[in-house]
Amino acid sequence: MLDIGTGGGELLLEMKPDWPEKVAAMEGYPPNVKLAREQLEPHGVKVYDVGGSTEHLMPFEDEEFELVLNRHSGFHPGEVARILALGGTYLTQQVHGLSSLDLMTFFDTKPQWPFATPEFYIPLLEAAGLIIQDLREWSGKMSFTNIGSLVYYLTAIPWTVQGFSVVTHSEYLLRLQQKAEGGEELSFTIRRYLIEAYKKSV
Repeated sequence: MLDIGTGGGELLLEMKPDWPEKVAAMEGYPPNVKLAREQLEPHGVKVYDVGGSTEHLMPFEDEEFELVLNRHSGFHPGEVARILALGGTYLTQQVHGLSSLDLMTFFDTKPQWPFATPEFYIPLLEAAGLIIQDLREWSGKMSFTNIGSLVYYLTAIPWTVQGFSVVTHSEYLLRLQQKAEGGEELSFTIRRYLIEAYKKSV
């Protein structure tokens, strides 16, 4: 089993002790690489530091993994198909490229990955030889109880509003504060999708 974009290894640890004999993980966000290694390597999981991106060629043999997981990380469809064993499954949950578009629009910014949609990835996965087993799309509301919690979120998730800071975006925050004081809910639309695909056995 391979976990692409493992973060701090939280998902894998939740699955233990139901691990297969071989488990590996990839991570491209530097602060998470150290955490993932601290959390996973004592359990025999090798964590690969992929230098900021999980979308390039992967350091694995052809058909090496029976299960490839990916939660919210970029990926190369051809590489996923290459390392997946015959009959193996690829299961990914992705943030839709237009998720939080209303929040970004309010801050006069644009999504960095607007192409990251099922319509983009499914043809690429199929062209790589995978068969789509399931596709599920979801949208819901992300609400903030106050401006402080929104500031914390935008600071922790810096790719939502690039270059965000309280100083540079004070005008926008003030307008949101006025909305909140007027009784308006600070809610924005988030979107997710799940793709399950498999590599057909010969």
